[in-house]
Amino acid sequence: MAAGTDRVDLGDTTAPGVVVPLRPGIEPTKADDKDRQRRSWGHLRTLPSGRVQASYVQGGVRFRAPITFNTKTDAAAWLDMRHAEVLEYRWRPAPPPEPSTETFEGYARRWLIDRELKPRTRAEYARTLDAKLIPTFGGMLVRDITPEDVRTWYRSLDPTKKTARTHAYSLLRTILGSAASDGVTDTNPVHIKGAGATKRARTIRPATLDELATIAEHMPPRYRAMVLLASWGALRFGELTELRRRDLDLDRGVIRITRAVSWPNGRPVVGTPKSDAGVRDVYIPPHIVPALRRHLDEHAQPGADGLLFPNTEGNHMHHGSLYKVYKPARAAAGRPDLSWHALRHTGATMAAQQGATLAELMERLGHSTVGAALRYQHAASDRQAELARRLSAMAEGAH
Repeated sequence: MAAGTDRVDLGDTTAPGVVVPLRPGIEPTKADDKDRQRRSWGHLRTLPSGRVQASYVQGGVRFRAPITFNTKTDAAAWLDMRHAEVLEYRWRPAPPPEPSTETFEGYARRWLIDRELKPRTRAEYARTLDAKLIPTFGGMLVRDITPEDVRTWYRSLDPTKKTARTHAYSLLRTILGSAASDGVTDTNPVHIKGAGATKRARTIRPATLDELATIAEHMPPRYRAMVLLASWGALRFGELTELRRRDLDLDRGVIRITRAVSWPNGRPVVGTPKSDAGVRDVYIPPHIVPALRRHLDEHAQPGADGLLFPNTEGNHMHHGSLYKVYKPARAAAGRPDLSWHALRHTGATMAAQQGATLAELMERLGHSTVGAALRYQHAASDRQAELARRLSAMAEGAH
């Protein structure tokens, strides 16, 4: 290779097809080599989007393919054709591509269509686009959006609605990150430190055993078993409301979770659970099995596909319908602060307090990452105060 043609890491911030002069004396790092495949001629690089970028050096200048590729095989074929042109003296440098004229709205809507998402997530992204992003960025060219534009937009969002602001920022960052990988823009301008994370507004206080019993007692009989499974089984609302008779094996004490119902745009959609890890078997604490048997006899729909917890019209229950009966029940327990989801939190905390490992919590709750499960192990550390009290009681009893 001629002097001044050392291989360098160009990142994925340079638009496809751009000619980049090389700087002498720059060596690749180990991190660079991790994502780049060296060939006898030309180079392949896997971008964060999963697509493959091809480039080669000719005359001391690096040339990139005008597009990115689905596979390394396709990218390598493009390099082989360019190499053949060089060997046969047919090679001519391609003219630089025209700058992209795609607007943010056009790219964002296409991005949303191409993305594999759960129906509820897709609906939430669409609402955030329409309400928070497109009014500001919709008519702008993607390549013209600057960090200052992003900062000005972020400052305009209501700071008291922290979760909504964080979700909007994260969606913008993800979309423009894809645009940078696709070559629609040179760089991702969304870089505000700390804007993509939000802290939990409050700590959830789990229900006590007496509170759980009171809540169940004050629920309509057809929904008492639902309280038991939400807490002792730590099931999600969407998992509970899609449970059918065939999902329960009370002889073995197991519930098979393979589906969940969500409500994008106000209509029930049955699909897989929240994550791949959500497909699981949940073992039922034996003390609630008799209550589940009574529920099957008295309240569940008939047949193997009968819903365990239908609404009064025989369809999937909606959050709004549940809260009409749940609010009075939690008020009777003196816990007007206790959301329905906090019952699942209660069940997870009880499991952690009984010594469940991180792996066991993740499996029981259907979590694919450790972060959420760790919260319940941290909650179990509250038992340290009780342990200390019992140690003192033991010492006092010895005197």
